[in-house]
Amino acid sequence: MGGQIILCDPHRATVIGLDKKTSLKGIKMSSPDIRAGVALLIAALSAEGTSIIANAEQIDRGYQNIDGRLNALGAEITRL
Repeated sequence: MGGQIILCDPHRATVIGLDKKTSLKGIKMSSPDIRAGVALLIAALSAEGTSIIANAEQIDRGYQNIDGRLNALGAEITRL
């Protein structure tokens, strides 16, 4: 996605656009588990362009109707 990741400690990371000048870019990615999948979803929502998250069933396991709830807030999420 073109971001710069700063690991603060084993439990925290800061993700910013490259050189703080460039926004994240939409890409195709895969969700390995529930928490990482939601992190990818948040990154995709803040990125420019279209992102595709494969294995989104992982996210569904922990977050019921997350796409519907985020769409109600103004997100543009569609399932393929």
